[in-house]
Amino acid sequence: MSDPFDGTERSLGQLVASATAEMSALVHDEIALAKAEIRQDVKRGVFGSVAGIAAAVVLLFSLPMLSFALAYAINTWTGGHNGNGGWNLIWCFLLSFAFNVLLAVLLGLIAWAKFKKVKPPEKSIASAKQTAAVLSTVKPHPRPAQDKALEKASAVARSSV
Repeated sequence: MSDPFDGTERSLGQLVASATAEMSALVHDEIALAKAEIRQDVKRGVFGSVAGIAAAVVLLFSLPMLSFALAYAINTWTGGHNGNGGWNLIWCFLLSFAFNVLLAVLLGLIAWAKFKKVKPPEKSIASAKQTAAVLSTVKPHPRPAQDKALEKASAVARSSV
């Protein structure tokens, strides 16, 4: 960007082109920053989603098989294999169900912890607010008195033609 006080004057077209190019670069930089922040949060969100889906799949598909295996194993471990009876199978199945629920809760807590870390793109929001604040305080540069006199003269010349 050239110094506005270097003695050379730029035309209105040059000023508009320069302002447009600078605004375009600013918007592109803001978008790039937002993309970078959102990409990181999306990765966290995807991992949390995968953990949540895994919790649901484990609970849904493994309950019957794990419940039966665990219940019969508990019954066997408590003496059911040698004819002494062991624990009642009802208690063995309830204990098996409790284990599966605890596993699902653990996976659900991992998913919740990952989702909790997902944040809005704070840097992008702050940068956009700062840009808006700067642009709201921008005032047009006053024209020198000789430009007003020249403008009046050209307006009179155009109206008399």
